[in-house]
Amino acid sequence: MNREGSRNNSITFRWIAHAIVAIYGAACLWLYYHQSIADLTVEGNIPYQSDLPLHISMVLEDHWYYSFTAYAYQILSWICGGSTIGIALFLAVVSTLTVYATENLVCLFAKEKEKTWQTLGLALSLNLVMPAFLSFVGEFRYVSYQSPNVWHNSTYLCMKLVAVITIWYYFKLADHYDKGLSVKEWVTFMLMNVLCTGIKPSFLVAFSPIMGIYLLVDLFRKVPFSKILIFGSALLPSGLVILWQNAVLFGEDTGNGIGFQPWYSFSLHAAIPKLAVICSALFCILVVAATALWDWKERQYQFILGMTALGFLEALCLVENGSRSVDGNFLWGYGFCLFLLFALCSVKCMQMKQTKGWLLVKMACVCVYGWHLWCGLYFFVRLVAGEGFFMR
Repeated sequence: MNREGSRNNSITFRWIAHAIVAIYGAACLWLYYHQSIADLTVEGNIPYQSDLPLHISMVLEDHWYYSFTAYAYQILSWICGGSTIGIALFLAVVSTLTVYATENLVCLFAKEKEKTWQTLGLALSLNLVMPAFLSFVGEFRYVSYQSPNVWHNSTYLCMKLVAVITIWYYFKLADHYDKGLSVKEWVTFMLMNVLCTGIKPSFLVAFSPIMGIYLLVDLFRKVPFSKILIFGSALLPSGLVILWQNAVLFGEDTGNGIGFQPWYSFSLHAAIPKLAVICSALFCILVVAATALWDWKERQYQFILGMTALGFLEALCLVENGSRSVDGNFLWGYGFCLFLLFALCSVKCMQMKQTKGWLLVKMACVCVYGWHLWCGLYFFVRLVAGEGFFMR
């Protein structure tokens, strides 16, 4: 009876977790619709300020296509008779599905086969965490830091969903590709990378070099070269997509290019940029410091840390020259890497021992995670209430 009662309680709590995710999705729908119709010509603090009206106008008015989302917006606008409600609904569904995709990633990291209300709750919280805010470090809760979660940029929202699924599928394939990939597996992985890159190339530029390094390591581990070549070749079509995007974004007639200016993007809105970097990933820094000695040999651990390090270096050093020089577009890849690192570190935190000093370490990490989560919830609620992302 007790076991049956416990299982019934778990099912009930799981449904409650589903309901909370649905509420989150409904809040996102409200937010994205109001963002889509926001008047960006208003002076001062713009209600529901975001990049979404610009992304929509670039497609519908300027006919400027640099992301696969542009085609989706064109179709949704036509279906809805010019209304932006279809685009808002699409983005709300994307945000909701990202929570469930995150749960799959959490279960993969934790080596858990059964999904519970705890795994779904953790996945939802991971989609809400933001930098630990200190006003003297940076006055803006988002803009002064580097955040794993945003709600004002639609291409990042869409890329994030596909990228979470892609990295999850990569880890599944990496476990057995040395024995051979089926045609279905290769095509699926290839299409995921093409879709993700076509939405926003930020994921691929951090992911592909680290994947290449591990393929090279596997070569020295005597994995057949043919298997390595087949696995790696799945990324080649994504390179063609990047060439197309490069022509659109950095063509000769655009006046834009890429420059090397360390700390430029990090210093635009932060009073103490180096401390802002620490506050942005404080929980992760504590967990890595506590667990790296024992877990550093795990491939997933190494891979995510490698991606985060590369994403950080790209965001730290690279900037766009020209009209987009202050947009910080090289921060998007690092932001997603932070999201992966938060997901991995949350699992590592839960798996910490609860004996002797380890319990104190675990509780300290949990408290810091709670700080990140509170900052994210506070920011999200204020966004839904009508504020723009330039929020103090």
